[in-house]
Amino acid sequence: MKHLRIKRYLFTGLLTFIPLWVTWVVFKFVLSMLAGIGAPLASALLTTLSSTTPLAGVALNNAWITFVIALMLTLGVLYVLGWLANRVIGQRLIDGFDALLARIPLVQTIYGGTKKLMAVLQQKPSGVQRVVVIDFPRKGMKVVGFVTRVMTEEGTGREMAAVYIPTTPNPTGGYLEVVAVDELTPTDWTMDQAMAFIISGGAVAPDTLPAPPASLRDAARDSE
Repeated sequence: MKHLRIKRYLFTGLLTFIPLWVTWVVFKFVLSMLAGIGAPLASALLTTLSSTTPLAGVALNNAWITFVIALMLTLGVLYVLGWLANRVIGQRLIDGFDALLARIPLVQTIYGGTKKLMAVLQQKPSGVQRVVVIDFPRKGMKVVGFVTRVMTEEGTGREMAAVYIPTTPNPTGGYLEVVAVDELTPTDWTMDQAMAFIISGGAVAPDTLPAPPASLRDAARDSE
C-alpha cells in the first residue's frame, strides 16, 4: 500500500508540474526572444554607464540584470511603436519606413510577407472561416490551421486556400499547405480558442470537433 501511495503521489506531482513546465517553456521562449532584441541596446547602455559611473557599471554587470534591462527596453520600444501606430504622425513614419524597406528586395520579401501575415491573422476573412481543420500529414490525421489567403487554380478554376499550420507548443514555427477550399473543415473557433488548443497540446479545447463537409465524408466512404 505504501508503494502504491508513493507512485500515486509522484504521478499526481508530475501531472501538476507539466502545465507549469509548459507555461515556463513558452514564456521563457517569448521573454528570451524579446530580451534578445533589446540586448545590443542594453549592452550599449551598460557600457556607457560603466564609463561614466564605474561603481554602478560593476553593480549592474550581471547576466540577470542585463536580461531584465534588455527585456524592459524591448517592451518600452514596443509600447512606443504601438502608441505611434495609433497616431497620424506615427502612421506616416511607419509608412515612410515601409517605403524605405520596399526598396531593398530581400528585406522587403521577408518584412513585407511577415507584415501581411500579421495583418491577415488580425482580420476576419470573407467567405472562408479563418480557423479550419484539414487532413495533415495524411488522411485520417487532423490538424488545426489558419486560412491566410484564397486563390484560384488555373485551368480547373478551383478555389485553393493557403493554410498556415502552427506547431505545438511553440506556434511561431509551422507549415504552409495549399488545400482545396472544399476539403477544408470550417470551425466556429476564435483565434484565441485555436491558439489555446495548439499551445496546450490539445488539453484546452471545445468539447466538440466539427464534422467534415458531406463531400469529404462521401469521398472517404468511397475510398474504403
